Amino acid sequence: MSSCTITTHKHETLEGQDFAMEDHCFVHCRLIDCDLIYSGGDFDWIDTTFENCRFNWRAEAASTVRLLNGLKMFSGQREELPLAGSALGSKAN
Repeated sequence: MSSCTITTHKHETLEGQDFAMEDHCFVHCRLIDCDLIYSGGDFDWIDTTFENCRFNWRAEAASTVRLLNGLKMFSGQREELPLAGSALGSKAN
């Protein structure tokens, strides 16, 4: 199911923690007030909700955000995203 090789969280509520997206898989989880750091690698989340979470962009991901900002397709280097019930991005293209 998951390509994540570090830590898989299943059916958990996680609050006030920091996570490197590439190091954690979230399956049927609820994240509250967490900082999610994404550098551009592979990640998995399935049927997971994010409440008051902050996404922080680093390395290649930060470069992509800068490009999208320049093209007026994205707003902000650090963005809170209203994502719920997602099964997004197990592979970066």
